Amino acid sequence: MVKTKRERFVDIAGKRTNRIIGDLHLLGNCSNKNNYEYSEEDVKRMFAAIEEALREAKGRYSKSKGKSKFTF
Repeated sequence: MVKTKRERFVDIAGKRTNRIIGDLHLLGNCSNKNNYEYSEEDVKRMFAAIEEALREAKGRYSKSKGKSKFTF
């Protein structure tokens, strides 16, 4: 059976969204100072990169498409 574009979107976007959420939970595990060492600057850079990637992804769903670069 051939899936519609909508069905494909719901299937793929749902899986990818759940994977991202799971990865964010795993990233939160890195906050345990008993197991990891990091600076406040590390945390700021990490979340700035995540927020920029999120802004870029959201922007791709709007009519005005802009390109941005992000790295951690």
